[in-house]
Amino acid sequence: MKETTKILHSIPVDELTGAVSTPIYQTSTFVQEAPGIHKGYDYARSNNPTRNVLENLIATLENGQKGYAFASGLAAIDAVVKLLQTGDEILAVDDIYGGAFRLFTHVYQKFGIHIKYVDTTDVANVAESISDKTKLIWLESPTNPTLKISDIEAISKIAKSKNALLCVDNTFASPASQKPIDLGADIVIHSATKYLGGHSDLIAGLVVTRTEELGEKIKFIQNASGGILAPFDSWLVIRGIETLPLRIKQHTENAQKIAEFLLTKEVVKNVYYPGLRQHKNHEIAKKQQKYFGGIVTFDLKNDSKELATAIVCHTKYFKLAESLGGLKSLICLPCEMTHKSIPTEKRYESGVTDSLIRLSIGLEDVEDLIDDLESAFEIAFKTKN
Repeated sequence: MKETTKILHSIPVDELTGAVSTPIYQTSTFVQEAPGIHKGYDYARSNNPTRNVLENLIATLENGQKGYAFASGLAAIDAVVKLLQTGDEILAVDDIYGGAFRLFTHVYQKFGIHIKYVDTTDVANVAESISDKTKLIWLESPTNPTLKISDIEAISKIAKSKNALLCVDNTFASPASQKPIDLGADIVIHSATKYLGGHSDLIAGLVVTRTEELGEKIKFIQNASGGILAPFDSWLVIRGIETLPLRIKQHTENAQKIAEFLLTKEVVKNVYYPGLRQHKNHEIAKKQQKYFGGIVTFDLKNDSKELATAIVCHTKYFKLAESLGGLKSLICLPCEMTHKSIPTEKRYESGVTDSLIRLSIGLEDVEDLIDDLESAFEIAFKTKN
């Protein structure tokens, strides 16, 4: 079965009514036949039929055993970290999402969980940095925002040699493009706010586990901590997933053309996009991913925050906003927005300079997007001079 067919037919027809669209069970509780005797549902924090459809769907798409839906991507990350205990260590990718950095460093580190950040694009760095205390390796591939690619299969072997779990944030690639569990990952997480939802109209997070045993641990944490996804938002994610392969394909086609356009701009220092042959991880991306994705980032030769700010403030179709993965194109300046919580020195070490601009390429006609960027460059230079 091909991917698009699999997605569409992994969403079940409602057994009660025959509805082809998943019903929204907007209820907090369920009537029981006798104490403890029910139809699989007792209280909506523990289980909800609409949420269950989404959870089963994402597990199927990621080739995992169990899936769980949370109120946000960070709530999903939080649930995974709660598998650890005081004295454990996380070995994390250095170019990490700012929210994950904040959670790891400012919340869990004070509880005695040590965080070590390394450049995971070099497998040797992982092998040298892992220790007996490492219980979790945390990857983003591609990373946010410099689009580094890590060799998931090679790193999974290192993790197994130390009995550590490997968790991959698959938000940027999506299951339409990449299957980390097939490459050896134990856990996959998503900010479903992004490509899975796809319409910039919800906040959600997902966790998928390789084994049922690990899934039961996440389920316990989900129920005990209570950060569950509401029925309506679950339905929105299901609806978004139905068009995921078509959207990812078009996002990628547009992004490739925009990355190639940016290479022609003299003021641009670096263009980060895995689909470019000059991207240092291009070959690994080709091996792991079906599509190269819809995110393009670039920085400026003089590293001028002033010029970068002028550019992001003078686009018409690219809207200045955080988040990504929606139908409409977005633009942001990570140093002042998504990655502001990361110390400047650490940002620069991972490649997030003051002039780095992140583009979330939408589904508009790509010629209009290129014209929009061209105009923003021209206006920014005039404004500065």
